[in-house]
Parts: sequence; C-alpha cells; structure tokens
Amino acid sequence: MSEAVDAAPVTLVTGGSSGIGGAVARQLLAQGERVAVTGRSAERLAEFAKGAGEQPGELLTFPGDAAEAGDVQAAVDGTLSAFGRLDGVVANAGFATSGTLADGDPDEWRAMLLTNVLGPALLVRAALPALKESRGRIVLVGSVAGFVHTPGNLYGVTKWAVTGLAENTRLMVTGDGVGVTLVAPGRVETPFWEASGRELPEGALLSAEHIADSVVWALGQPEGVDVNTLTVRPVGQPV
Repeated sequence: MSEAVDAAPVTLVTGGSSGIGGAVARQLLAQGERVAVTGRSAERLAEFAKGAGEQPGELLTFPGDAAEAGDVQAAVDGTLSAFGRLDGVVANAGFATSGTLADGDPDEWRAMLLTNVLGPALLVRAALPALKESRGRIVLVGSVAGFVHTPGNLYGVTKWAVTGLAENTRLMVTGDGVGVTLVAPGRVETPFWEASGRELPEGALLSAEHIADSVVWALGQPEGVDVNTLTVRPVGQPV
C-alpha cells in the first residue's frame, strides 16, 4: 500500500450495506478515503462490497449487531488493525417498527431501542480512544422525528434520545479535539420504509445520497470547526 493510501482518512460506518450508510461509504470511497462498514447480514455486506468494486485495500466489512458491545468493539479493533488509524465514525444503524404505543409489538420495540439508542453509545465508547488520537469526528444519524412529537411514535422517542446523545457526547469530548455532528434527516426514500412495514409518505422525498452529502461534508470540516446539528428536509416537508 502506498504512502498516499496510508495517509487517506479512515471512517467506520454502522449499518453501511444499504441506504444512507451505503451512500456515505460510496462517497467516501470515491474521494479516495478508506472505509469500514458494518451490518447484520454478511450476505448483504458482500453484495455491497461487490457493488462498490470490492476495493480490498480501501473497504472493510464487518458482520455484526450494532447493539452488541463485542461486535462493535471488534469492528473498531479490526479497522485499526487493518488501516492503522480511525478518523471518523458514523452511527447510522437503526430501524423503525410498525404500529404505535397502543398497538405495536413490545418484542420489536426492545430490538429497536437497543439498536437506535444503545448502538450509537457503544460506537462512541469503542471508537473514542482512537478518535482522540486522530482528533477525529463522530456523526450520529438522527431524525427530524427527534425534534417533533407525533402520536404514539416510539421510533421518534429513540431519535429524541439520539438528539440528546449527540449533545452529551459533544460536551464530553470537545476538550479532546473531537467533533460531534447530529445529522437529522426528514423524509428520505430508503429501504427504511419497507423494513419497518410503513408506507412511503406522500410528498417530496430526499434520496440517501442527499443525506450522505451532509454526512460527508460534516466529516470533512477543517480542524477546529465543530458543526453540531444539521437538519435536512426536502423542500415542502412542513414538519
């Protein structure tokens, strides 16, 4: 591997085999950076790597559960072992369940709460020592649902938690030179809707690439600049 490649920034993206995470990984790779992505399905990760052109010296994949501390730590350690550094992490893994507090499935709630809330916290914990060394960046993918209330929406509650996690994390690490950005998308056309059993909302929609633009921009801010909150809605989405 050349010195130029060795100097390329390294970013770890959770839930990176499709949707927003996949779009972020592709954009970073296109910029000549090195990327590690995680996901629950080894098969989907392999399909993503194939679609990204494999890039064995620049792309790593780690099957695992974003809500399992051992899996998250293994992905961080594997990235550091292969690439020698870590400059950014993107906590993107998450999903929604169908139904509301009145009629949803409590077993599904548990998995959603663990993935959406515990998952980002585990990533911050595992990556922080390396990010302090690189004076790197943390990006948490939240949601507009983390700023507004909707009837019986437990998914929204998890994203309110991510909104709080972003600021609490920033207060903890700002003295270490680590930047923290919350990217809060509005309505985005991704596999999220099908996976959650929800109908795609009517009206204008963003693409995963639109949100990836914001994530990559946040990761690429110059040293000393800390952009904390980006709310990205399609034009025409009122709330």
